[in-house]
Amino acid sequence: MSRHGDNHLDGILLVDKPADWTSFDVVNFVRRRFSLDKTGHCGTLDPFATGLLVILLGKATRLQDSLMAQNKIYTGTIRLGEETASGDLTSEVTAQHEVPAFSLEELQAAADTFLGDIQQVPPMHSAIKVNGQPLYKLARKGREVERPARPVHIDRFALSNLRLPEVDFEVHCSKGTYIRTLGVDLGAKLGCGAHLSALRRVASGDHRVENAVTLEQLKTWELPELAEHVEKFKV
Repeated sequence: MSRHGDNHLDGILLVDKPADWTSFDVVNFVRRRFSLDKTGHCGTLDPFATGLLVILLGKATRLQDSLMAQNKIYTGTIRLGEETASGDLTSEVTAQHEVPAFSLEELQAAADTFLGDIQQVPPMHSAIKVNGQPLYKLARKGREVERPARPVHIDRFALSNLRLPEVDFEVHCSKGTYIRTLGVDLGAKLGCGAHLSALRRVASGDHRVENAVTLEQLKTWELPELAEHVEKFKV
């Protein structure tokens, strides 16, 4: 939650996060731009990812736990044949493999094995804490520690637009799902490795990115314009 500012608004603001901004950067920008007294958000997006960030203002911050628990929808691109330290395009390639001439049907059959309740090992490049230390800080030091698998649920893992070595995807999943890990695990199942070259969150619960505002819009608004775009909430 933020420090106290001069202005108060209660409600939900949907923002389309651009690449290279952290989720905290976006929340901090909104808080400072409009001098708001209380802000929070419902689920972190990786800096390289784009899409829906649900920002809570004022009394709506009490909804954080319930909104974070809602299912999410993501789209993106998996690049086969290359493994990276982080599972995405932001870190160095650690291994390269030849990519067989997979058909979309073969790839989809592999993706379908991840549907339902699965156990997922969180990536080292994540904010999960072990003994009070975020995993990503240990990863930056070249350290890897054991991470217990966590249960997640995958409702849909649909592949499309195959253009080897890349293929697009859409995932419908429970909270706590690491889409980077899903891409990496698919690459491991296929035997050729993989990482994410793009990721976008398009929905969280009933909220969709089509209804979100951009940072460029926010930069031109004053408090009255912001208030017009804040969704009221029910507790």
